[in-house]
Amino acid sequence: MTRLLEQSGGVTLIPVDSPALVALVAGWLAQKENSQWLDFGDGQQDLTADRLQIMTQHQAHLLRAFAVRGGGPPVGVVGLSEINPQFKTARIWVVVGDKSFRARGYGTQAVSAMLTLAFRDLQLHAVNAWIVEGHPARRIAERLKFQLIGRRRQCHEIDGQPRDRLWFDILAPEHRGGSDA
Repeated sequence: MTRLLEQSGGVTLIPVDSPALVALVAGWLAQKENSQWLDFGDGQQDLTADRLQIMTQHQAHLLRAFAVRGGGPPVGVVGLSEINPQFKTARIWVVVGDKSFRARGYGTQAVSAMLTLAFRDLQLHAVNAWIVEGHPARRIAERLKFQLIGRRRQCHEIDGQPRDRLWFDILAPEHRGGSDA
């Protein structure tokens, strides 16, 4: 992918390609308040900077930090994982790392910008997401017109309590953010 910064709405997407940015993002993902909602494969919730660096170099993943447009440091990360060029699909996820920016719409704008990149630049047809029931990211999915397509019951555990994962998807023609990028 290109080193150019992508801008959409009120955020700028920044490639996670420098050691400092990898370390910052890995730090956010290591915080329990973030990691408990995630799964990086086989129940792996801890993601070291080394493992994150490997992800950034693998074509199955595309990670972008996001910053508030107009300057300032990154405040979160949005990613496409399980990118499948043959089937033209991927899974999207987002973490607002700087909690002082939570609930201000930046996560939604970052996901929208990443969807635009996925559909326009990567030529994907469908993007899915799973969200642990009770997580506020469900509002992001609903705002962006993802469709609820299923539920995996009691497959995610937080503090010893089983929780469901809700599955959502969106097709390229359903994404209205194409003009935002």
